[in-house]
Amino acid sequence: MTRSGLRMLLAAQPGITVVGEAADGVEAVEQARRLRPDVVLMDVRMPRRNGIEATRQLLAAPAAPGGPGGPPKVVVITTFENDDYVTAALSAGASGFVLKRLPVRQIAEAVRVVAAGEAILFPAALRRMVAARPLASAEALPKAALTGREEEVLRLMATGLSNPEIAEALRVSLETVKTHVGNVLTKLGAQNRTHAVVIAYESGLVVPGFAG
Repeated sequence: MTRSGLRMLLAAQPGITVVGEAADGVEAVEQARRLRPDVVLMDVRMPRRNGIEATRQLLAAPAAPGGPGGPPKVVVITTFENDDYVTAALSAGASGFVLKRLPVRQIAEAVRVVAAGEAILFPAALRRMVAARPLASAEALPKAALTGREEEVLRLMATGLSNPEIAEALRVSLETVKTHVGNVLTKLGAQNRTHAVVIAYESGLVVPGFAG
């Protein structure tokens, strides 16, 4: 009932088309591979295979021949506000993490933002997560040879700014920011922008309390 209700509510949101739904983690991976959605909204607690493991398996799979390039983006959704889930979801490659108790418009916005290549995770949650359980990526930044501008973009990413907001702050074009973000992810070997921000905190480039 919860899944069906969420599907109906999301389908009613502008710009979102729900192409399928699954009852458990095994079916979720099978459906996603067959339907090739842009975004998967993945529950944490599911029968047969939990959402974290399903996310890991889905994102590790190569793109289907003739299909869209790359796996879908994953937004993990759960009832439980638990930093362990955040850590596990990021480690699995998820791009976002939202709570079921949020209004549906906020969940829909999370889907849109992740589909556009952004990430959904508040900086405060990142700081708590890094302090509690580092992802062992602290050496990545010193070896990455980021330019001064790329480091500046990464710092702004760490404050939770979107690409358009970074472009406004730096007085550069959105395409320029996208290029810098892409370079940062490549040089850091980061799975997504949230993972890149975690690396920034672990390396000391960004410290708790940084506000831009």
